[in-house]
Amino acid sequence: MKKTILVTGGAGFIGINFLELMTAKYPDYRFVCYDKLTYAANVDKLAELEKADNLSFVKGDICDEKAVDELFSSVQPDIVINFAAESHVDRSIESSDIFLKTNVLGVRVLLDACRKYGASRFHQISTDEVYGEVPKGSDRVCDETSPLNPGSPYSVSKAAADMLVMSYHRTYNLPVSISRSSNNYGKYQHPEKLIPLMVKRAVNNQPMPVYGNGENIRDWLSVTDHCRAIDMIIHRGRTGEIYNICADNPVSNLEMVKIICECLSKPESLITYVEDRKGHDFSYRTTCNKLKTELFWSPLSEFEKELKYAIASFM
Repeated sequence: MKKTILVTGGAGFIGINFLELMTAKYPDYRFVCYDKLTYAANVDKLAELEKADNLSFVKGDICDEKAVDELFSSVQPDIVINFAAESHVDRSIESSDIFLKTNVLGVRVLLDACRKYGASRFHQISTDEVYGEVPKGSDRVCDETSPLNPGSPYSVSKAAADMLVMSYHRTYNLPVSISRSSNNYGKYQHPEKLIPLMVKRAVNNQPMPVYGNGENIRDWLSVTDHCRAIDMIIHRGRTGEIYNICADNPVSNLEMVKIICECLSKPESLITYVEDRKGHDFSYRTTCNKLKTELFWSPLSEFEKELKYAIASFM
């Protein structure tokens, strides 16, 4: 019998990359993409993937209990992977309501459905932002046992979801796992995110806005390496466990924008400095030794080569 994998939020940036990888790698699996198709969905790529025999699409909201129940009753998923989330920090600062609803209450709906229909694994896609800021000059590195200290409405909603997921494992013995990744880059990323936004601005010779002094640092992980890690976790990772996914590739925002200028042969004079974002975390820093030692994962992408490929895809 075919294994059925339900991918919620599969039309978003990371989800669509995951489905592209998995539908090709596992032709005998049955994949179901469940997505609300918000502004961030990649409808064109989803339509292309739907042509495969092993992928079907159902439009819906993870917060809609009735729709989710009907979905689980029909699909009977073996594994559920939840990519569905509001994820843009700037939007969470403007209004946190939809973040709390989707990222917390929506996860609760999925967990209850997994309990009811006996899913063998629920995997939650989280973020390194739940550990909170690593201030400038600090040598703090976070592993999976580090305390949570989220600093934005977005990261608070993701931390709350993580705690809810683990509570279902402890209370109901639901088989769950969580992965917390650093910043992703790659094809199909939504234009509101840093790299595609700066590429678009540069191509059109428009000002390239950088928050504050541009010193804020992020660890940049290829979306392809991220998806490979998720594949390993859902197949070989232990239930009840959390796995960090990182690339140990710290780059400041200003450095990233300068790299984009260089790749596109655009002058750095396009770079403009704007008022810093409220509560802007300086950096995040995690270790993924657990993932490397238990599942023998390591990032395979060459940053400069993969970044140039991503930049070209946005043009």
